[in-house]
Amino acid sequence: MCKMLKDLWTRLKETDKPIVLYGMGNGADKIYNELKRRGIDISGIFATAEFVRQKNVYGFDLLSYDAIKEKLGDMVVLVCFGSAREEVFCEVKRIAHEQELYFPDVPVYGTDIFDIEYVNAHRQQLERVYNSLADQKSKETFKNIVMYKLTGECEYLYKCEVSPDEPYNSFFTLTDSETYLDLGAYNGDTVLDFKGRVASYNKIIAVEPNGRSFKKLCENTADISNIICHNVYISDSEKLIEISKGRGRGTSVKSGGISVLANSVDNIINGEKITLLKADVEGEEIPMLKGATKAICENFPKMQIACYHRSDDLWTIPEAVSEISENYDIYIRHFPYLPAWDTNYYFVPKCF
Repeated sequence: MCKMLKDLWTRLKETDKPIVLYGMGNGADKIYNELKRRGIDISGIFATAEFVRQKNVYGFDLLSYDAIKEKLGDMVVLVCFGSAREEVFCEVKRIAHEQELYFPDVPVYGTDIFDIEYVNAHRQQLERVYNSLADQKSKETFKNIVMYKLTGECEYLYKCEVSPDEPYNSFFTLTDSETYLDLGAYNGDTVLDFKGRVASYNKIIAVEPNGRSFKKLCENTADISNIICHNVYISDSEKLIEISKGRGRGTSVKSGGISVLANSVDNIINGEKITLLKADVEGEEIPMLKGATKAICENFPKMQIACYHRSDDLWTIPEAVSEISENYDIYIRHFPYLPAWDTNYYFVPKCF
């Protein structure tokens, strides 16, 4: 697997073209710092026209794409943000038609970079997970995600993307008597999505740690029956932790942040039978699973678990579930998003 392939970072080291960043913010900072660590220089930075201001970033004037194209001509473009918006996809494809364009894979959390050395160091884990996947689509998705992470080429993501409806129409069938545990419920969007997919249900338990998002969650689900909302951070046990002060989905453990209560799934549900678990908990999926051991072993819920936050999510998440129980078929799907965000593992209990 990938022995002769040059990863993105090697290509960037060897290119004679000027390298430019497209976008600003945390993603740009991570990519810029990784380039700097590897001794790779950039020649400029640009943003979508409506975001261009008189601003200096990394020592360069922030330009529009047309302005930087006029200045540099043929170049390598590194996209530094994520999006699922169709207009963004169209703009990326337009630029990619004119320039050599990549989406560098830098982890949302952690520092491990998914390059050739990283793949070679974890080859056995990757191959073991690949061989355990339950259908051909999962295997194709897994290979394409690995190839994307290595090369930064978004064509690999286009090859494997499916509609968010596809799992529910094939292997992840919902019933009308689910008890749904939504971990990382944000503003209630995933609760509302679940409610729209079933005629009825038993109960919804929604968990969101961010105070602002929790308020919106409660407001947006106020008319829903049989729902309980918890403003708590999910971890492996009950404890106080410090989390980031972010306003969006990205609430994560961060020293010096806001002190909040964390608790485990097993403590929160307190013996209640759950049938469906969704988790998008910002890189804390492994502690979450450790704190859900009893619920998984006793209930064998269907599970959808995000696997795009950390570089090792591709194998640590299925390994953690398998250590708890081998009674699951494992699937992976990627929904339209650049970079490889909105990628999830699905764990479906086997027939006894």
